[in-house]
Amino acid sequence: MAPLTPHWSQPSHPSIQQVIIPSDPSDFTTKSISKVTLPPYALFAKLSFPPCAKASEPTYATVQVGRDEHVDLNSDLVYINHSCEPSVIFDTTSLSILAGPHGLKAGDELTFFYPSTEWDMAQGFSCFCRAATCRGFVSGAKNMKPEQLDGMWLNAHIRSLLEERDGVPSTSLSNLTLAPGSSEKGKGLAVNGTKEVENGTAGENDLTEEALKSALDQARKMVDAAQKALDTYKSLHGRSSVDDLAGTGGKGAVRQNGVGSRELSGEMGGDTQVEA
Repeated sequence: MAPLTPHWSQPSHPSIQQVIIPSDPSDFTTKSISKVTLPPYALFAKLSFPPCAKASEPTYATVQVGRDEHVDLNSDLVYINHSCEPSVIFDTTSLSILAGPHGLKAGDELTFFYPSTEWDMAQGFSCFCRAATCRGFVSGAKNMKPEQLDGMWLNAHIRSLLEERDGVPSTSLSNLTLAPGSSEKGKGLAVNGTKEVENGTAGENDLTEEALKSALDQARKMVDAAQKALDTYKSLHGRSSVDDLAGTGGKGAVRQNGVGSRELSGEMGGDTQVEA
């Protein structure tokens, strides 16, 4: 496969992302390094249009944002590689890139879990992330076992397609992780049922209630993470950290830039975009 040839001006996001390109263009080891430090689940980037654009068909350089929707990132964000223990999350519902559950530090490699967005990849690859949880060959969530997806952030279109594939009622997917490590009960997929649906509507109602409580818990955690990020920003810029989220209406806030990318070096792939 020929190396990716950028059609945009480089560097596209020099303040937040450093792209490291090997001297040998045939050496597919291009990677992205973060230039910013963020707390867990803080907003790293917004995916905006442009520079993002809808793709007519999926390729190794697109990101899947819906059941049948794919986008080109059209920036250096395309060089964010895959990892089985990723540093960022691509949330296609809000068109955002978030720092991972451990936060993000300047100098960290920018990576995300491709099956969290990709159902059936145009070109699979043998992962070399070297993580203890490495999944080996990666070609999309469609071709992965439930245990390989356990505990990972999965976007809504991926969860829906997994439900169809495995014939599991939505009420039995209450343990599906919305944010990595944030659920006290059964992280990850309950495809084979960590808690089976009981006979009758009572069991189904119990599971639905659990799912709603879990979703509310995730939302609270996301708000807490956003508040911490705001407090950190205020403290760094000499502003009061006791203002509530609605207090200032965002005056004086720094515009968020983003990065998200992937290069399929026969083994890696990715993309994302930032707010212009």
